Amino acid sequence: MISNLDIIHARVPGYQGLQRIRVDAQGIIEVIEPMDSNLPPGGISESPRIDVAGDWVSLGGVDLQINGGLGLAFPDVGAADEEQLREICQYLWNQGVDAFLPTLVTTSIEKIQRSLSMFADFLPVTKGGARGVARILGVHLEGPFLNPEKRGAHPAEYLLPLTMDNVKRVLGDYAPIVKVMTLASELDTTGEVIPYLCSLGITVSLGHSQATAAQAEAAFKLGASMVTHAFNAMPGLHHREPGLLGAALVHPGVYCGMIADGEHVCRTMIQLLLRAGSYEKGLFLVSDALAPIGLPDGVYPWDTRQMEVKNGTARLPDGTLAGTTLPLLVGVENLVEWGICGVKEAIALATEAPRKAMGLPGIAVGQPATLLRWHWDEVTSKLTWQRLTFD
Repeated sequence: MISNLDIIHARVPGYQGLQRIRVDAQGIIEVIEPMDSNLPPGGISESPRIDVAGDWVSLGGVDLQINGGLGLAFPDVGAADEEQLREICQYLWNQGVDAFLPTLVTTSIEKIQRSLSMFADFLPVTKGGARGVARILGVHLEGPFLNPEKRGAHPAEYLLPLTMDNVKRVLGDYAPIVKVMTLASELDTTGEVIPYLCSLGITVSLGHSQATAAQAEAAFKLGASMVTHAFNAMPGLHHREPGLLGAALVHPGVYCGMIADGEHVCRTMIQLLLRAGSYEKGLFLVSDALAPIGLPDGVYPWDTRQMEVKNGTARLPDGTLAGTTLPLLVGVENLVEWGICGVKEAIALATEAPRKAMGLPGIAVGQPATLLRWHWDEVTSKLTWQRLTFD
């Protein structure tokens, strides 16, 4: 690490104009200030520097919904998979991801408990946030408390009624590592589950749900604060019944994840979503990537079934959309190249917004300088990125 390295002429999400970012010898951001600020003695003229010439600089991405990697599905993780988990963390780092929530889709309680046990043991390996390794923030449970009518690719035989007893059985002793739980709130007839999960520090995300706007609003009042993959596995927007998503978009403090692979949600609806909200008002990108991410297209196992991956999209034999194998930052590139939003907002949707949704700090003084440089080529209309290294 070079001592006191300056990154100059940088555009930074959340800051106005060109900025100077100083990184200290420990790899921590020491200063973010406008380029026209008065220089301290021994400032930029005596420091090593990287001139990014007006490119954007951000922290790496945070993926709050990713189901596996390099052929390993997170619900299948066991004691023998520690080395492959390390490889997945390295792969995701190389894809520009600083941190992520391994997501366990609906399966048996026994498998959920086995996976949670493995992640509880593995979390400390990435907790330090070492360069070259994406950090695991905890686990996202996507199910098994989903509405059967909106289960999508989740196996019906493992869905469970949303009761306190079932929630406690699924969590077992591992509630401290569960950071997000996706559920269909309309299945809770007592109104007890959401406050209970919130009391454990678990973010409740509504998804795979048939909730009406009134039911969603009731869930938000109980403490639910997130929506899983907006538009997918929920009622569509309707002018007389806005449904779960409509209620979420007008409720302060509710965060909505969205997938920008071009298959899960059409471009027009993404544009509509971004006109209704922004990264500052709760929208964020997820990959929802499946286990074959990092592998070529082909046929791969999906629980007891198979899925075909073609051009980065995974479908079950009946055509049901199962997910994608495109990394998180492809969504950033897509949003800009489709002309849906500007570079600043697209970057923030994958870097700043998911951090905000999880109560984590964004790019600021005192944070590790896990930085990406983004370049927009006006000739080719392409957005590209690279990790900034300081060795």
